[in-house]
Amino acid sequence: MSKAGKLLIRLISQPKDFTYTELKTVLSSLGYDEEQGAGSRVCFKSKTHKIKLHKPHPANILKQYQLSLIIDELKKEGLI
Repeated sequence: MSKAGKLLIRLISQPKDFTYTELKTVLSSLGYDEEQGAGSRVCFKSKTHKIKLHKPHPANILKQYQLSLIIDELKKEGLI
């Protein structure tokens, strides 16, 4: 299994230490590109879908509500 596949399984389990860097790897493997917005805003875009969120700061760890949002969006798109 690829690194991105293992990270996707880890994302679905909603660990408390999932990093923004790991998220970028997963979403990139699913066809999303990162676009920087104003300040800490970021948008991950595929050809047909957008996922908007704020980069975590000061640490690189995503909050649980962000993980839930991302998982829900990926389920709606049929990617997981």
